[in-house]
Amino acid sequence: MRVKRGVASRRSHKRLLKAAEGFRGRRKNCFKLAKRSVERALKYAYRDRRQKKRQMRALWIVRLNAAARMSGINYSGLIEGLRRAEIGLDRKVLADIAVRDPATFAVLAQRAQAGLNLSA
Repeated sequence: MRVKRGVASRRSHKRLLKAAEGFRGRRKNCFKLAKRSVERALKYAYRDRRQKKRQMRALWIVRLNAAARMSGINYSGLIEGLRRAEIGLDRKVLADIAVRDPATFAVLAQRAQAGLNLSA
């Protein structure tokens, strides 16, 4: 007996076209074009989930450098000073403090400078 794949094919096509919703032009309703576009979109999504982490860290570092320079210290001096002063805050939290509460960040920057001067 031969196998008829109508139901299975329709199900897989519908699933793929559902994933292509929101695409422009024939990419959203032509199976062949939609398949290519969805595969590419999934590749980008996989890649960018990893890149997002790098980009966020870079943003935190830029923010920290700007805030640190306003407090009279550079970024590497800030990080090293905090390490020597045994203040264990990560870059994400420090950047958040720098944006939301500059007065607290200024105190942290002073502690970092003191930490640098103590061990020098």
